[in-house]
Amino acid sequence: MLKRILLLALLSNILPIGEMMSGSYAQTVRKFTLKNSADGQSELTVYLPSEEALAKSNGRFIVDCPGGGYTHLAMDHEGHDWAEFYNNQGIGFAVLKYRMPNGDRNIPLSDAYNAIRTVRDSASVWHVNPKNVGIQGFSAGGHLASAVSTHAPMSVRPDFSILFYPVISMNERQTHRGSCIGFLGDNRNDEKLQKQWSSDKAVKRHMVPPTILIFSNDDKTVQPATNAVAYYSSLRGAGANCSMICYPTGGHGWGFRSNFKYHELMKTELTQWLNDLKMPTENAVKVACVGNSITDGHGIDVSDLYGYPARLGKNLGLNYAVKNFGVSGRTLSNSGDHAYQKEEAWKRCLEWQPEVVVIKLGTNDTKTHNWKTAEGDLKSSMKTMIDSLRALPTNPRIIVAAPIPSFKNVWDIRDSVTVNGVIPQIPEFVKEENLEYLDLYNATNSIENLQKEYLLRDGVHPNEKGCQKIADLVAEKIKSPAPKNQIREKKIRKRKK
Repeated sequence: MLKRILLLALLSNILPIGEMMSGSYAQTVRKFTLKNSADGQSELTVYLPSEEALAKSNGRFIVDCPGGGYTHLAMDHEGHDWAEFYNNQGIGFAVLKYRMPNGDRNIPLSDAYNAIRTVRDSASVWHVNPKNVGIQGFSAGGHLASAVSTHAPMSVRPDFSILFYPVISMNERQTHRGSCIGFLGDNRNDEKLQKQWSSDKAVKRHMVPPTILIFSNDDKTVQPATNAVAYYSSLRGAGANCSMICYPTGGHGWGFRSNFKYHELMKTELTQWLNDLKMPTENAVKVACVGNSITDGHGIDVSDLYGYPARLGKNLGLNYAVKNFGVSGRTLSNSGDHAYQKEEAWKRCLEWQPEVVVIKLGTNDTKTHNWKTAEGDLKSSMKTMIDSLRALPTNPRIIVAAPIPSFKNVWDIRDSVTVNGVIPQIPEFVKEENLEYLDLYNATNSIENLQKEYLLRDGVHPNEKGCQKIADLVAEKIKSPAPKNQIREKKIRKRKK
């Protein structure tokens, strides 16, 4: 890793850098091209803005994927022509020359993954905030960008996505046929693969970054209804932070061409969206919220903006990066009907390598069919979870929260079992493992009119006011110093490693 960064630093200093631009302040001050694949066929052309401009953008960077139906690349109007627009805003920019798949989807995917990895690896050299790296794509490049946004490992998953008239579906009856042939090849009629790589079918709650889709209503090449609109609908249905701009006319493939009727309006609207998109600072502490439907945001519309983890992020500010890994209906016990540790969200949480983890599970363990075994293996399941977290190089601070009260026996959730079965085991386990305990049960149960004002009608899940209360309590805990015994335990584990 160190050798790679040093090489990139050397390249950025010795390769041709472009010209200093005239105007009120410098725009692109450095331009260079890097090989992006072992065979040298994929390249990344990087445009870095001035330090003066950088101060305005929180180190933002965008990797661009031009379109071309997975047969060629429109490198200018969907690539290089955007550099000045972004550099003027202090945003670093790189155009990805990705290799054509010719039926092997892993070729362009690996090029896109490597491009984002290169940007994040080079963050200190290029003055980039590694928590503010986005991806932009056009047409088939929009499909590639959306595929990276829904499938990539957390280390190379972008922090935001900008998609212009994107190919989304891999069903050639709904989309651009040539893109399907290029990406899936002879397997393009395989329904399982079609579904896997149709990005609207690949959306997982809380796992897709903030996204904006921009296209024309009269696009006859890539039908908006079954592509861009379908992706927006899927994102919106999952409670994601997403936006959509549809212009009346313009067709397909206008990119940065000034003869596009809405060119100036598009620039203004995209700039406003970027300005409104607040991202954590470079050294922000990563906070993972692990839990069931209460963390997931059941019953909260647009939970990525209004659920408890989203509100926690607003409470803590930009020096914290908060991510929601909640999954509805999941149990703390590994013997439960839907064990949390068997979920993809748990795998993604570990991949993300958080520095603080808030665990809020146990409500679904109270169901009759779950409690038969959960009563005996709750602690061992918690131990497995904690051991996985402690194995991370970030050595995270771990806060285990008690479930909140429930007032109705819906879904066979029993508050009496929460009080007499689940809760007594948690503080006991926390003490044994030198962890931190957050008693959310008593902290919320003492609130006047809790059921009527802070919970949904089901008597189990918090409404928006309840989400804010949980966020306040969790934020207060995170902002407080870690206990001395946990700090000492972390130092001991570091020495052992």
